Amino acid sequence: MCSLKTITLSLVLATTLAAPAFAAQCGNDSGGFNAWKSAFAAEAKKAGVKQRGLDALANASYASDTIKADRNQKSFKYTLDKFLQVRGADTIVSQGRKSKAKNAGFYSSLEKQYGVPAGVLLAIHGMETGFGGFMGGSAVVSAITTLAYDCRRSDFFTPHAIGALMLVDQGSITSSTKGAKHGELGHTQFLPGNAMRYGVDGNGDGRVDLYNQTDALASTANFLRKKGWKPGQGYQQGQPNFAVIKQWNAATVYQQAIAYMGAKIDG
Repeated sequence: MCSLKTITLSLVLATTLAAPAFAAQCGNDSGGFNAWKSAFAAEAKKAGVKQRGLDALANASYASDTIKADRNQKSFKYTLDKFLQVRGADTIVSQGRKSKAKNAGFYSSLEKQYGVPAGVLLAIHGMETGFGGFMGGSAVVSAITTLAYDCRRSDFFTPHAIGALMLVDQGSITSSTKGAKHGELGHTQFLPGNAMRYGVDGNGDGRVDLYNQTDALASTANFLRKKGWKPGQGYQQGQPNFAVIKQWNAATVYQQAIAYMGAKIDG
């Protein structure tokens, strides 16, 4: 169960998500990033970000590699067969089956609590980080604030930037915590705003840590359930829960890959 502090911050974030667009001026290169940070700091403070988060914002650097990656997402244009090949689907399925067998009680408990079968969670875990083998090398705060500043999808990433600063306030991450190029963090690569809203304390140690595998997988199951997962229903294309997989990733080929590998792991 989430701590009271996490729940409180989640409520603040939910309010932020519904708020009007921030006044800070977006840009398409590094030139205006420092000015944007100064303006954004005022808005973040109004949203409830405290000093530790504001300090992390002040120390954030323009993430050129993040912008390059955001402009060059070619893999999502692949056919399903090509995408599965590039992602190493056979290896993910094989390792996923082994993990499910080795930790049967854990995955059974997650399915009992959230209704999400092991195959889906393991497919996501395998695809996102190779089962925790590589969780990214980009500074989360710098990456996500760069995307919030960038005019291309500023409205989408702004709440996640606020979420990242709140996670710093909470002590869940620091200004130097590493994640994926788009600021995703942990074993299953949660965007920071989603980490705030859907993160749960899966191992009962009193804190939500998405770099802990138990917390991350419980949080992933919680995310899917909160997005409308129907226990006992199918998750292939045309079945009720496929629409929920779409909530995890917007790319059709990615959704198809999760459904395909999940079925193979569960089969």
